[in-house]
Amino acid sequence: MLVIVGYGLVLGAVLGGFLMAGGKLAVLAQPTEFITILGAGAGAFLVSNSPQVLSATLKAIPGALSSSRYTKDLYAELLVLMYDIFTMVRREGALALEKHIETPAKSELFKQAPGVLADEHAMEFITGYLRLIAGGQMDPHQMEALMDEDIETHHQEVLVPSQALQRVADAMPAFGIVAAVMGVVHTMQSVDQPPEILGELIAAALVGTFLGILVAYGFVGPLATLLEQRTQNDAKFLQCIKACVLATLNGCDPTTAVEFGRKILYSADRPTFQEMDKHIKSKKKK
Repeated sequence: MLVIVGYGLVLGAVLGGFLMAGGKLAVLAQPTEFITILGAGAGAFLVSNSPQVLSATLKAIPGALSSSRYTKDLYAELLVLMYDIFTMVRREGALALEKHIETPAKSELFKQAPGVLADEHAMEFITGYLRLIAGGQMDPHQMEALMDEDIETHHQEVLVPSQALQRVADAMPAFGIVAAVMGVVHTMQSVDQPPEILGELIAAALVGTFLGILVAYGFVGPLATLLEQRTQNDAKFLQCIKACVLATLNGCDPTTAVEFGRKILYSADRPTFQEMDKHIKSKKKK
């Protein structure tokens, strides 16, 4: 929603200022300039990216238009799930996890955290490392190194769409200049026309430069930045899981392990200690 509002403000400020200065919107309606700039940008985007990157970018854009799913409630849900898992391991042993991690969608343990269960990569991350814990074949240092590599690889992967869009944003002003130059060429071919016609042709050419800069800095660039920020939240979710798992491997009790995970969260998204204590106490009563 904020993305739509932001785009509306960009257009409102630019076009409103133009109208206040006495400009006429009709002069900005230059289909040839739009086709040149947007078509060239789309073509360059196709050429410079693999099918996998194109697909990932197209999938990422709709998500950027909605609110972030990484809220305080989701983090609280994750931490409570971690507490339940570690409590089960403490009471029944690591082998008790097997029936839950093999088919998490059918597990009553994971069904209590629907937001986490819906995150495919987070579930793969959780079940994968719980499987290693159940196997008992890795020490905490090995586990930490592997988790760091896993998170870094995932971060690089989800960062690709924002990088692809940023490259398009960087190119748009140049395509605007191309369109403007072509307009100037057309104007020079029409030097025998009256001044009012030449004025319209020059104005049309300048619209190309205007459009390229507007699309770059008003639309595509901000969207790329937003996607990059979303990847930071995605990585923080995995880092929270990592902190909880490593604390457990190092001998911490479930409550302390969850506190390790809570502490690394951004302050805006972090459930308070009192909130988590309330959740955990309610679990202990059951």
